Amino acid sequence: MGVVNVTPDSFSDGGAWFTPEAAVAHGRELVAQGADLLDVGGESTRPGAERPSTAEELRRVLPVVEALSPLAPVSVDTMRADVAAAALDAGAALVNDVSGGLADPEMVPLVAQRAVPFVAMHWRGHSRDMQARAHYDDVVTDVVRELTERVEVLLAAGVLPDAVLLDPGFGFAKNAEHNWQLLRRLDEVVALGHRVVVGTSRKTFLGSVGRGGATARPPLERDVATAVTTAHAAEHGVWCVRVHDVVATVDALDVTEALRGSEDER
Repeated sequence: MGVVNVTPDSFSDGGAWFTPEAAVAHGRELVAQGADLLDVGGESTRPGAERPSTAEELRRVLPVVEALSPLAPVSVDTMRADVAAAALDAGAALVNDVSGGLADPEMVPLVAQRAVPFVAMHWRGHSRDMQARAHYDDVVTDVVRELTERVEVLLAAGVLPDAVLLDPGFGFAKNAEHNWQLLRRLDEVVALGHRVVVGTSRKTFLGSVGRGGATARPPLERDVATAVTTAHAAEHGVWCVRVHDVVATVDALDVTEALRGSEDER
């Protein structure tokens, strides 16, 4: 899943694709590089980010979704049902909601009625103060429990089981050690029985890895670390990884597949 941020304040690319023309060109490039899906979002969810108005979010994403949807399946990355509905009308094929339907009470009925795949992420609050909620007894156990509760709500509302996708929410109300624990125990998330989406790409905790007390690397220098987590996710049965650097991701997946070998070789 290639990321197309149509925002002026993304943590990873700082608004490089903010104009519709730049975002569409970037999406085309990601498809050419091997992206299977394009994730178009008009709201930054970096820690501390303020929300745009609904009208502004619509202005950002709709022309991009409309232009890119004939090229590849497009997911709309939004917490607003109005934006999701308009994007689906414009050609989006699935909804990626970092709040899992908690931010807007109309979201779950919408995706149930439209019968589209829905990525429900583990979420404890909006970006402006989410890190204050990074308290767990056991982060993996707690995330699995809270995702299970969301699944129950989605199914009760009429969302089909096969349409439910889960995201453990790396970096959202989680500190670095929480993220590492989730990566080590991805099997427990996959064991919930729904397709899993992992979004570690360029996250802060990857920039803090280094030998000898190395200075934390900025986002654009975290793609190798991201590719390692991609290979790890593939080995643990994750359905999709959401990434900024598609080339490195494809390489990581190809190497993982080559290491597995064919059934005949085994």
